[in-house]
Amino acid sequence: MCGCIRFSDNNKTPIASLVGKNSSHEGIKTIEAVKSCSFSRKSDLCIRIITWNTNGKVSYEDFVELVGEDRKFDLLVVGLQEAPKTNVAQILQTATSPTHELLGKAKLQSIHIYLFGPKNSQTLVKEIKAERHSVGGCGGLIGRKKGAVAIRINFDDFKMVFISCHLSAHAKKVDQRNRELRHISKSVLSRDKSTRDLTVWLGDLNYRIQDVSNRPVRSLIHKQLQSVLVSKDQLLQEAERGEIFKGYSEGTLGFKPTYKYDVGSSDYDTSNKVRVPAWTDRILFKIQDTNNLRATLHSYDSIDQIYGSDHKPVRADLCLKWIHN
Repeated sequence: MCGCIRFSDNNKTPIASLVGKNSSHEGIKTIEAVKSCSFSRKSDLCIRIITWNTNGKVSYEDFVELVGEDRKFDLLVVGLQEAPKTNVAQILQTATSPTHELLGKAKLQSIHIYLFGPKNSQTLVKEIKAERHSVGGCGGLIGRKKGAVAIRINFDDFKMVFISCHLSAHAKKVDQRNRELRHISKSVLSRDKSTRDLTVWLGDLNYRIQDVSNRPVRSLIHKQLQSVLVSKDQLLQEAERGEIFKGYSEGTLGFKPTYKYDVGSSDYDTSNKVRVPAWTDRILFKIQDTNNLRATLHSYDSIDQIYGSDHKPVRADLCLKWIHN
């Protein structure tokens, strides 16, 4: 199988440490992505993970851009929120061919997840299951129900769960988002903790920037000083309080907030609502047994050159390596 070169740990963020190191940090472990990756055979499994709130519109060209030209990763996971009713799976299959094929998918109205593997890799799939979990109404819009879809898979003896979710919007609904996450987690993850190697959450989690007004937020982003805002991120704050994502890791938020843009541009919201930018779109992961399995994050970035939505997509490359004898 394909894989990535292993590099020495290079964690520069004060928030936490790399996966596998001891840390007293109670929140999400923030790790520095090891940028260089040549997809060599030094890893046992490499996964490209994408999340995107499409705002009801997708195109073949956007998916090609999202997947990227380097197709040597093993698995491709694509989570979509506010996906259109068009045949998204067919467009994705066309964009990923001839290197990958669809292994599984799950849909809950406009919340989707798709899992692709290398061509002719079906024999490596020992188990696959799709799940759907609603957490309420449609937020005033038909077909935009909040909740999650998940794919559980045993691929080449790696037991993994991928969860694509869309949580309640608006800055003040922090507690509601926390409750939704706990409900989804209990529904999806409570049964097989002892046999799961990797858990990945991706989606429009809708956590916002707290206690900073719009003008200072935009000014810092304009000056490429968005790192100053990380401590005000609601998701990281709630994790620090022990409310959500205990034991999970995430790459450094080095990219600009992914919401909310004027559609067709890279300009933040100029409508009458003038929403405060925020890192609503996230990818987090957890290794169940860090004594036997090591995860290396090779990228965690937004894809700014896609303009079809009011959200920018987020992409991560994660490689796994067995470290036991």
